[in-house]
Formats: sequence, C-alpha cells, structure tokens
Amino acid sequence: MSEDIKAKSLNIENLVDYQKDTVVSREVIKKELGTVTFFAFDKGQDLSEHSVPFDAMVQVIDGEAEITISGNKNIVKKGEMIIMPANEPHALQAVNMPYKMILTMIKSD
Repeated sequence: MSEDIKAKSLNIENLVDYQKDTVVSREVIKKELGTVTFFAFDKGQDLSEHSVPFDAMVQVIDGEAEITISGNKNIVKKGEMIIMPANEPHALQAVNMPYKMILTMIKSD
C-alpha cells in the first residue's frame, strides 16, 4: 500500500483525476491475494477485451461505464457495482461520459 494513503480517511472521488484522452490508474493496495486500484477514464477511453484468472469487482464512483462481460453489455452508473468472473472476457469503456471506478481483484487457490 502506498505510504501516503496508509491509515487515514480519504475522499475516494479524489484519489485519481481525469486527464484528457487517457486512462489514469492508481494502485492503492497490492498484496499476494489481490489488489485495489482506482481508475479515471476520460470520455471515449477504454480497456480492450481481456480476461484474468481471478474474480474482479468494479464499483463506479463517478459517471457511467459500459462494461461488457462475455459479449453482454452492462451500463454501470455511479453508486453501482458489477462482478467480472474469473476467466470471462471483459472490456470497459467510457462511452457517454468520463467515469471513475474502483477495481478490486481477488485471487483464489
């Protein structure tokens, strides 16, 4: 975990800032069994389809994301979350507006 965020209260919407035409990320916890990363996607930005060998949870904390899992599109809005199952192809995109999210990945045996 980054020393600058250890053991203090923070506003989650301010941990990453939007930047024009890019995706910004900030890993705040990195452990053997999982990670927690904050992302800010500018409108039109995406993470192309991929899969990972562990479950992941996305919590949208600002804006609205289009998250496609195994070909099924989901609109996830501020205050909502979605689970991306292990080994399922998924993609994330800021179609209508920029958005911020928390990605929690949990590895299992």
